[in-house]
Amino acid sequence: MKNNDFQATLSNHAPPAGISIPLEALWWEAKGNWEKAHQLVDHLEDYDSAHIHGYLHRVEGDLWNAQYWYNRAKQVVFKGTLKEEWHYLVDKYL
Repeated sequence: MKNNDFQATLSNHAPPAGISIPLEALWWEAKGNWEKAHQLVDHLEDYDSAHIHGYLHRVEGDLWNAQYWYNRAKQVVFKGTLKEEWHYLVDKYL
């Protein structure tokens, strides 16, 4: 699956079967359900989930919390727009 294919699934009512939890969180966030996205990664300890968690707090506007999660993920805060970061993250975790 490529980024465009993933984006095409946003017209569906549910995320594609078999995708990772970080990708599922990105899917729900793109659908406008930040809470569902956050619930998926909030309790996870792996680096990928922490990376998405940081992005979600950046979306929320909580930059202090975002920085904490980017640090836990061993990632730097993305310097582009939220839209650019979403595409970057989808590409990274597909």
